[in-house]
Formats: sequence, structure tokens, C-alpha cells
Amino acid sequence: MASEFTGKKTACVVGGTGYVASLLIKLLLQKGYAVHTTVRDPANRKKISHLIALQELGELKIFGADLTDEGSFDAPVEGCDIVFHVATPVNFASEDPENDMIKPAIKGVLNVLKACAKAKSVKRVVVTSSAAAVTINKLNGTGLVMDEKNWSDVEFLSSEKPPTWGYPVSKTLAEKEAWKFAQENNIDLVTVIPTLMTGPALTPDIPSSIGLATSLITGNEFLINAIKGMQMLSGSLSITHVEDVCRAHIFVAEKESASGRYICAAFNTSVPEAAKFLSKRYPQYKIPTDFGDFPTKAKLSLSSEKLISEGFSFKYGLEETYDQTVEYLKTKGLLK
Repeated sequence: MASEFTGKKTACVVGGTGYVASLLIKLLLQKGYAVHTTVRDPANRKKISHLIALQELGELKIFGADLTDEGSFDAPVEGCDIVFHVATPVNFASEDPENDMIKPAIKGVLNVLKACAKAKSVKRVVVTSSAAAVTINKLNGTGLVMDEKNWSDVEFLSSEKPPTWGYPVSKTLAEKEAWKFAQENNIDLVTVIPTLMTGPALTPDIPSSIGLATSLITGNEFLINAIKGMQMLSGSLSITHVEDVCRAHIFVAEKESASGRYICAAFNTSVPEAAKFLSKRYPQYKIPTDFGDFPTKAKLSLSSEKLISEGFSFKYGLEETYDQTVEYLKTKGLLK
């Protein structure tokens, strides 16, 4: 038995309070990892209550660190075998995306990678990117397939400035900077590119991506317009269960042959197609199915072929993904 203890791996999860990060921490602890995680304010017990609860599952140390503070990741990364950089600044309502999202996202990923370069223990770094770094382009038509070669068109986003343009620019530039730094500093980097996520959350607040993914069910007009805008900008409505996204992170961290970028997209659809599916599955909720002349077919789909060919398989179908989310929303008092 003794050999098992000497083989215990330590992982660092940057940005532990988030939707993906907190579930990733839970899965890592359940797999027997020791985990370090960073939060902005460890003294804010309310904001980190879900992380404190996870300490019952295993060895979890919570560190204070800030994406914009260069040296603050040295201590949490020290002694870790794997580092997961999940944190990213999100502020869709920002008047100044350049300073609120783009610069901090780039600075944050570089600060984390600098700490990884200093720590001699780190064997691999997994950075969470986004489908928003892949699919946004000026191409026309339908039936386009996007894979890991594709990048969002930053020039188009920065000049046209469509709504929420700051977020895809921040994710695209941060990922590109990460690749550049990793190559120059000989860091074994892998990036995971998830789509819109849903499924139960451990966080005290309901994550914004669940709000978006379930807007047709809750009837939130503002968010329904947001997912329509998302389809128009990114070319599809692509959805993945949050647990599958976390499983993909651990999979590429542990799989020696893994390298480069990995798209993690379970389902590609459009808003009208999703509405049709949801209205049939949950007739008790008044789900809108008439979208006028809004495009029923998505412009493109995201391919997870590379991830699947490495040996990964998605655990959740669309039905189960939504059934679990609906139950979760009921416990939160959002659905009757």
C-alpha cells in the first residue's frame, strides 16, 4: 500500500470559486489528488463556502492570489505536478473590455505560466480556453465544421465590435499568448476549448452559463436574446455538460500523448432547434418555438473528433444534461 502514498499527485486549480473549477477540484479530490487552489479573497467565507465543504473529500489547500499580481501564484504552484488555469475575467456589460477583460486575461495566463516555469515540479499545464476563441469569423453558409486549426477573427471583432466582442478577443489572445510563452519556455501545455456549459453547480450563485443555457425554459427574455446573439456571432449554439468538461481537463492532463488544443463540444444545435427539443421534453414550461425569420440552422458545428480519438468519451446525453439542470434549477427555486 505504501507505494500509493508516494505516488500521490498534487494539482493546482487557478480560480477555484468558479463553476468549472469547483467541480474540477471535487473530481480531482475524488481521484485521490492533493489539490491547491487560488481564490481572490480567502477571508470571504461566504464566497468560498463550497470550497471549504470540499475539504471533507481530501487534501485541499486554499491560497489567496490575483490574476494581475505576478508573484502571487508562486506559492500555490510550488510542488504541483499539474496546473489547471481555469480563471478568466468575465464582464459582458463592460464599457471598457480592453482594460476589464482583454489585458487582465493575457496578464493572468502569463502570470500563471511564469509561476509554472519557476516551479521545477510542474509536468503539464492545462489552460481552459473557449469555443469563443475558435468559431467567430466572417464566413457565410451552413454546415461548416470547426476544429483545432481554427481561430476566431480578432481583427473583425476589434473593428466591428459586435455585442460582447471583448470576451472572444480576450480568450483568443490569452490562448495565443499562452502558446507563445509555453513554446519559448519549454512548458508542456495543453488547452481545452469548451462550449456553453450547463449541469448542476457547486457554487453558491447560479453560474451565468446555466442562465444562458436554460433561458428558453425560464423564459428570461434578456438571456434568450443573448443566446440568439451568441448563435449569430459564434455560428452555433453548442452545449456540453460541465462534468464532461471537467473530465476532459483531467483526461488531457493525465494522457501522456495529449498535445495541443482540444475542443470539448458534446452537442451542436441552433436556438430554434434547441427550443423544439426542450418544448417536447418539458411541455409543462411555456417554451417559445416561433423565432420568425431567425436562422433555424446553425452556421457551423464544433468537432470533438481529436479529443474522442485520444480515447475520451462524453458521459452525458442532451436529455440527461438538461434533466439534471432542470432539477438543479428547481432546488434553487427558479422553476416550479
